[in-house]
Amino acid sequence: MSKNANAAAMPAKSKRAMTTKTLACCAMLAALQVVLARLFGLMPNAYSRFSIEAVPTIVAGILFGPLAGGLVGFTADLVGCLFSGYGYNPLFCLPPILYGVFGGVFRRLLAEKVTVLRLLVTVLPAVILGSLLWQSAALAYVYFKSGPFIEGFLYHLSTRSVQFLITVPVEVVILRLLFQSKVFNTIGLWPPKAKEK
Repeated sequence: MSKNANAAAMPAKSKRAMTTKTLACCAMLAALQVVLARLFGLMPNAYSRFSIEAVPTIVAGILFGPLAGGLVGFTADLVGCLFSGYGYNPLFCLPPILYGVFGGVFRRLLAEKVTVLRLLVTVLPAVILGSLLWQSAALAYVYFKSGPFIEGFLYHLSTRSVQFLITVPVEVVILRLLFQSKVFNTIGLWPPKAKEK
């Protein structure tokens, strides 16, 4: 058999968007988010939760890109809702997806240098657009059907603002410590490698 026949018989190397290693890491990060949200979170009422559950999703986005980060956020939210008494409502799935997406969007910025300011730039868009504005509106829509929507929205916006004034600095410090420890460098996940042509 000629070399050309052997080459034709062998399947072409596929260019997958996610490798097995990436999928395994993302699955572990999604599981970690579920554990942090359900077991290590403080939930004073049905509308707010003090936890660091967003950290694994942000890490997934930073390490593997916006698609992987968004999928980790969605998966963790879906699985976490199955373990809670509240059930699943697709209205509430956008914020965890945005944490992963924005982690991936600002990945190159963080590849240059991971600083507290750059981590804040990474986290704040998801907090403002997803957790504060979108989630407050979704909560008002679901729980204030009998009352005026704007009152419910402002109520949730004010209580959730207090929640995130506490949790965002904690999340940023944890992210900074994780990247400063070089744990992701040691296992070969950071910094991002240039794509092969």
